[in-house]
Amino acid sequence: MDINSIMSSQLLELQQTVQMSVMQNALNLNASAAVELLEDMPQPQTAHPYKGTAVDISV
Repeated sequence: MDINSIMSSQLLELQQTVQMSVMQNALNLNASAAVELLEDMPQPQTAHPYKGTAVDISV
């Protein structure tokens, strides 16, 4: 095997590694942005007017 083919295969492996690293970073960034959006959503603060105070049973 000559030096050119060895270097070529190593370059391909390096490119794949860099691509995977970039994709992983992009996924992490998107996941953290989604978590931040979910945390920033307004939470309902008002209680239901009837829930837990009355029981309606029909037989």
